[in-house]
Amino acid sequence: MTNRILILGASGHIAHFAIEKLLKSTDDHLVLFTRHPQSLAEMDPERTTIFMGDTLSPDDLAQAMDNVNIVYANLSNPDIQQQAANIVAAMDQHQIKPLIWISSIGIYDEVPGKFGEWNNAMLRKGGKNSYLGTYRAAADVIEQSDLDYTIIRPAWLTNKDEVIYETTEKDEPFKGTEVSRKSIGYLVADITQNLQKYAHRSIGVDKPGTDGDKPSWY
Repeated sequence: MTNRILILGASGHIAHFAIEKLLKSTDDHLVLFTRHPQSLAEMDPERTTIFMGDTLSPDDLAQAMDNVNIVYANLSNPDIQQQAANIVAAMDQHQIKPLIWISSIGIYDEVPGKFGEWNNAMLRKGGKNSYLGTYRAAADVIEQSDLDYTIIRPAWLTNKDEVIYETTEKDEPFKGTEVSRKSIGYLVADITQNLQKYAHRSIGVDKPGTDGDKPSWY
């Protein structure tokens, strides 16, 4: 079966690698939803459709989801909880179930030890308007929906040209301190081809062997 995958935030760095992997290894058609279509001008028009839109607009989302069967959201915005609510509503309207959602390390206070303390301080753990507070609220919207969601919680991101990662579950302590954007993008592509395996999971993702008090470059 050839999928039609809606990629929200398609001009982002992680999305770049997911698009790269999907175009290389599948026959799927990609609907690239972005506020900055000029950054995607070189895409193959036979394999991709570029949609200029805003995830804070229910009308934009509703239009973009026509004839789509998988949604992947790679977003960063102070209003991410509202974005999550808009996406869930549009997916329900179109009867689309699979959602791959990029979140943040630390939203469940799952990072142990000194690295956990450092991570919480860097990401301003605290009230509902903190970075971790808003990303947790968005994840709650996703988890309380009836979607077949997969939430990804990456470690601190690098630009290394490598695909090396391990995963932990929601109820397990997070491992490692860093992971490459390419690893996360390629994992997203793999999930689109193995939806049942990853459904209803929130997975932490890190590069094995990167345990420490903070990422190596700090």
